[in-house]
Amino acid sequence: MKLVLRTTDPTTEPAPVLPVLPAGTDPLLGLQNEMQPADGPGETRCVSHPHELALGGIPVMCSDCRARRDWLLINHGRNVWVRCRCGNQWLEPEISRADFDAQIASPYGTTYPSVEEGLVALGFDGVFAGIYLA
Repeated sequence: MKLVLRTTDPTTEPAPVLPVLPAGTDPLLGLQNEMQPADGPGETRCVSHPHELALGGIPVMCSDCRARRDWLLINHGRNVWVRCRCGNQWLEPEISRADFDAQIASPYGTTYPSVEEGLVALGFDGVFAGIYLA
């Protein structure tokens, strides 16, 4: 499973989607396939949400550290989780996949080999508990 970080910075226009070709023994075709964005029903996608998050008019607050902003929204399939910098994470049924997709402005992001490596790289593994990163 790969973790894909999506930024909220808008782009002028999305890059064209290239057809998926079998890699075979051609190294150039293999490289082309590796460069395709990780997406689809089996992928885990993330987007940072540095501001406060209100669901149904009620501000979201971490139940562990009481943080009110600087979230990571994680999407896998139809589910969306909210993760705090302290490492606390919960399934949020109020955020649909369509809501998550609306947060993503760019079809490309940074791809990590695993969810755990992505969480460490993004600072959502609990190391920055109690700290707001500006």
